[in-house]
Amino acid sequence: MAAEAAARQRAVVLLSGGLDSATALAWAREQHYECYALSVAYGQRHHSELAAAARVARALGAREHRVMHVDLGALGGSALTDASIAVPEQATSGIPVTYVPARNTVLLSLALAWAEVLAARHLVIGVNAVDYSGYPDCRPEFIASFQRLARLATRAGVEGAPLQIHAPLQDWNKERIIREGLRLGVDYSLTVSCYQADGEGRACGRCDSCRLRREGFKAAGIADPTHYA
Repeated sequence: MAAEAAARQRAVVLLSGGLDSATALAWAREQHYECYALSVAYGQRHHSELAAAARVARALGAREHRVMHVDLGALGGSALTDASIAVPEQATSGIPVTYVPARNTVLLSLALAWAEVLAARHLVIGVNAVDYSGYPDCRPEFIASFQRLARLATRAGVEGAPLQIHAPLQDWNKERIIREGLRLGVDYSLTVSCYQADGEGRACGRCDSCRLRREGFKAAGIADPTHYA
């Protein structure tokens, strides 16, 4: 029974190295979960976010941090995986070219698999549907649908111990995310959010992700710790 209780408190946390996922990891820590951080090298142009994820995992006391490799870049179709597609530096309408087809579906599937191996009962993802870029796989409907999939497609779900997916930032704007993160002890200077950060993790200051991040710190009345190129 003690082993079962301990497993129930394990959580796999998807950690990109950005502002939102760092806050999600800090939230999971406050819930007293034993956190297993998972980052994915999916062929993204901004590799420095993976180094940021490692820094954040250490700083927030993750029990383990793993990096898995899945080459979504081989499929193309996104400015984040295809160097021939420019990252927009102005606001656009509709779903932007920075959307990576099926990214969160793939990431959640990998996290789900690791959670089963760990006998973890919780999976945490930092998606947000308020101050975000309009990606369809950040919406509450998507998370709810994946929760149903997790119940149907896993041994744990079939045997009556389904994994719970948590998206604590789902309805928060960037201002609230930042304020909560600071309360939880997140050092945002360790994070990288920029879609086209350089090798040292310095942000461009012009892409959509940079804009949302900068406006969030401004709204919160907090100095922006972002390292800009």
